[in-house]
Amino acid sequence: MKYRVTLEGAEREVDVTIAPGGEISVTLDGHAIDAEVRAIPGGVRVRRGTTLHEVLVSGTDEVQLASGASRGVAQVLSEKARAQRARAGGGAVAKELRAPMPGRVVRVLCAAGDAVTAGQALVVVEAMKMENDLRAPAAGVVSQVHVSEGASVEGRALLVTFG
Repeated sequence: MKYRVTLEGAEREVDVTIAPGGEISVTLDGHAIDAEVRAIPGGVRVRRGTTLHEVLVSGTDEVQLASGASRGVAQVLSEKARAQRARAGGGAVAKELRAPMPGRVVRVLCAAGDAVTAGQALVVVEAMKMENDLRAPAAGVVSQVHVSEGASVEGRALLVTFG
């Protein structure tokens, strides 16, 4: 199945194929990726050579990515979902930023009326003893910030909306 993955403002095409025997093959922007993929609770672990990445599914169109101490949240849409959004007039641009997991808001880096760029850090959430920068999915203007520093948030909690 083909997906469009947006991470820090950069969009990539990922094609995942699962063979009848369970083997998984992945291409990134049309190039085959030599990787070992294994299921873990809440997602998958991908090993490429000596590098280990964890992909934790935290919602219908967001995933948390982890590689060592680096963390990120990617917007993921299947080709089918992209087509449905386009037909509905929604395009593929998110109008809100949601928490990918439960945690505590450490910092709020934006305010209503701020113009932001794609990939700009907007809110920092601490979860599982790691600070996670949650970034703008696209360029736009912040219409409302729904959280404050120190607040506890549930997974999928609304953090920021864009106008």
